[in-house]
Amino acid sequence: MDRDYTELAMYREVRKLVTLTYILTTNFPEEEVLALTSQIRRIATSVSFNITEGSRSETTEDTLPFLHIAGESLYKLETQFHLALDQHYISKEDFEIINKKILLCKKLVSGFINYYKLIENEEFRTII
Repeated sequence: MDRDYTELAMYREVRKLVTLTYILTTNFPEEEVLALTSQIRRIATSVSFNITEGSRSETTEDTLPFLHIAGESLYKLETQFHLALDQHYISKEDFEIINKKILLCKKLVSGFINYYKLIENEEFRTII
């Protein structure tokens, strides 16, 4: 499945999500630097890493696990930002902005997963 992942809308939107994540976590309390701030940033960057790794996979079967992990990480990121909102580390407005971006990325990742599953099924049917 060797392709230029940087051209994928999914990858471009995730990069925007990572940038927004770094911006929003910059003002978290100093005592959170090694905890929530670090964790949120790692989760956000892991989404892009998994998309990159999945795009370098040789087969659809190899690509799907990476996309699933990226999707799971987006749910974790959403939860972390809910916690940040609960602790008043971000405003309701900022939460709405990041949550919309997370939702868009979840939809894009899910769409790619469905696309690859369709390809996988089509490949299977042509073998039979």
